[in-house]
Amino acid sequence: MVRFLTPFKILALVNVAAVLVQAVTAGQLLSGGGKALHGMGAGAVHAAGLLLLIVGVLMWRPGRGPGGPALAALVILLVGFVQSATGGSGVTALHVPLGMTIMGLSVWLAVWAFTPSRSARSASS
Repeated sequence: MVRFLTPFKILALVNVAAVLVQAVTAGQLLSGGGKALHGMGAGAVHAAGLLLLIVGVLMWRPGRGPGGPALAALVILLVGFVQSATGGSGVTALHVPLGMTIMGLSVWLAVWAFTPSRSARSASS
């Protein structure tokens, strides 16, 4: 798990940053602009989520770490696709709560990755 923890930390931060940018461009949408940026940002969130899932699975299976982060990354990726579909079809009543779910899980993964006890336990394995 140790060899995959640093890439996971980096990707967790990239994922949180991508989701934060989406929140900013969503605010721009409310002001009448930012539609193209918000659409492109969705691709970045999907890419970050996929990479996070891949490293999470590597950390879990060959790395013998916990499976929870990989599962959370999978949920982020899948909910992200549903969120894109709802946003594209204008269903904001579902789009916004899904975005909040993605943000919450993304922050949880970043906190999990940077919790010092996590690194200490994985180094002793």
